[in-house]
Amino acid sequence: QVQLVESGGGLVQAGGSLRLSCAASGIFFTIHTMGWYRQAPGKQRELVAQLLISGGSTNYAESVKGRFTISRDNTKNTVYLQMNSLKPEDTAVYYCNVAGRSPFSYWGQGTQVTVSS
Repeated sequence: QVQLVESGGGLVQAGGSLRLSCAASGIFFTIHTMGWYRQAPGKQRELVAQLLISGGSTNYAESVKGRFTISRDNTKNTVYLQMNSLKPEDTAVYYCNVAGRSPFSYWGQGTQVTVSS
């Protein structure tokens, strides 16, 4: 059974930092991508950052480039999102995603990030 356990969300003032973690277990397929998405109230879920396992390249939403960094601990099957210079508009529920070849795509339960002005 695939499980993604997220941690690290919370309340922070604008300009502050948070580090999200997502530990994956029960993986039975070849992982192609590990990523973070977010969903703010009344908005669609959007990609924040994604790591392509083959080659190690990364993709970031324009709104977080230069502020957020995605990384991975291969030994622990864990993906991180370091978030710096946080803004109130970063407030959302953040979800971890681990995906392989279709239809293998799994989501974490979500962790709330709230940035106060």
